[in-house]
Amino acid sequence: MARRFTFLKQLRDEKQWPVVAVDAGNQVRRFGVQPVFKFQRTVDALKQMKYDAAAFGRDDLRLPAGELFAVVADQNQDGNTPFISANVALLDESFTPRYRVVEAGGQKIGITTILGDEFVSQIKSDEVPTASVADGLNIVWPKLEAEDCDLYLLLAHASLEESAAIARQFPKFDFVVTAGGLGEPTHEPEPISNLPDGSTTKMIQVGTKGMYVGVLGLFPDASDKFRYQRVPLTDRYDDAPEMRRLMKGYQDQLEAVGLAGLEVKPIPHPSGNRYVGSESCGACHEDAYDVWKDSAHSHALDSLVHPGERSDIARHHDPECLSCHVTGWNPQKYYPYTSGYLSLEETPRMAHSGCENCHGPGSAHVAAETGDEDVSEMEILARRAAMVLKLEDAERRCMDCHDLDNSPDFHDEGAFQKYWDQIAH
Repeated sequence: MARRFTFLKQLRDEKQWPVVAVDAGNQVRRFGVQPVFKFQRTVDALKQMKYDAAAFGRDDLRLPAGELFAVVADQNQDGNTPFISANVALLDESFTPRYRVVEAGGQKIGITTILGDEFVSQIKSDEVPTASVADGLNIVWPKLEAEDCDLYLLLAHASLEESAAIARQFPKFDFVVTAGGLGEPTHEPEPISNLPDGSTTKMIQVGTKGMYVGVLGLFPDASDKFRYQRVPLTDRYDDAPEMRRLMKGYQDQLEAVGLAGLEVKPIPHPSGNRYVGSESCGACHEDAYDVWKDSAHSHALDSLVHPGERSDIARHHDPECLSCHVTGWNPQKYYPYTSGYLSLEETPRMAHSGCENCHGPGSAHVAAETGDEDVSEMEILARRAAMVLKLEDAERRCMDCHDLDNSPDFHDEGAFQKYWDQIAH
């Protein structure tokens, strides 16, 4: 987001281009108190970046309707809400604009958005009125067409397949911008096949996690009317200070309310065991412990407490970051297990990514080995075996944290072996 704003400012201020900014939806990816905070901050960011249109994403609509309404209503007071939809509304159908016409550079851009039928079927709240994509666009398209725009955009929060099917059913859109697909977006817009009447609708993928921005240029007097470029938001773009302030405010908010305020509560581990800390492992497994101490895992939390990049924005109160940088959390669902990390003050032994994140909580194994629990030799062996993580299973366990979003390089061919060699024990 911080780099995106810098990029937009370069287009607007340095190149003096008239920019129409749009978003295909999903500002959050789960529900709960923290995603509500994140949605609020992200909508503030969209407003500051002067976004003209945004779709509602599937996960946005899993947030409480009242919270969604409050955020979007606040934007509506200034007449600046970017959210529009042909087939989704909040609380009342009259509240959410169905489409928008934006004038820029002497050109009229007609925009609407849809939430795919697959996702619409998952909405169970009476406070979020919905219609099928076809019903919504059958109402909206004639109104958009009557505006006689120079460019028609459909922002589709839907799968690739459904986005293409919608384009075939409503072929007058010049471009369908889809949130569907995984990983990197395509380099060029893709022509949609089997369109009626010789239409030439193309589909643009946005990719995941906002790591790219797609730039579609409209050159009305050129033989090549549309030009497109996919731009990776690398560190060539400095962080915009406005977004840095928003990011810091968000982290400060998480710190102020704490885990309790975020309704993040420890639950027992499915195994029934408790975490004991890597030092307990090292009492017997000295060689393996030394390997761990020399690895990045042994100081994983430091990168959140004292981040090298964005050093003014500590993130060690953020469950979505903590879950893979401490011991004893569910890495994909962002909650701690009983006896897992809570804070540097309360649970310093659980700081960083310890042995038990891969091997599981070790209380039963340690109790058997130390004699704290009187068990048979067979039970001792069984508890030892339960702590063993076979190499063929290790890659899958690693990907709980090193997923495609956070560690794309980890998914290259041969990457696991390269990284395993660094921590082999």
